[in-house]
Amino acid sequence: MLYYKLVRDKIPEIIKKKGIEPVNHIADNEEFEKALMEKLREEVEEFIEEPCREEMADIMEVIYAILEKKKYSFEEIEKVRKKKAKERGAFKKRIIAFIK
Repeated sequence: MLYYKLVRDKIPEIIKKKGIEPVNHIADNEEFEKALMEKLREEVEEFIEEPCREEMADIMEVIYAILEKKKYSFEEIEKVRKKKAKERGAFKKRIIAFIK
């Protein structure tokens, strides 16, 4: 099986322990940002297929990496989230809108 995707830091070590020599490189900033976005898409799709804590944790790991890459703090994003929730609401009422 051939993969070309962003993997967690210890995956090359884990692959080596299985007797396989991984081929990998360190992404530059542009490639890393693109790979993070693709990884986020991949993890969200996996969560949709199998909603569970493990898949949600994978999404969160990617989000934390994006926060670090963009130099956003979790607190800063949480502040924005709360402001939007106050102004526009959240999703607690489960409203489905039919909009023309």
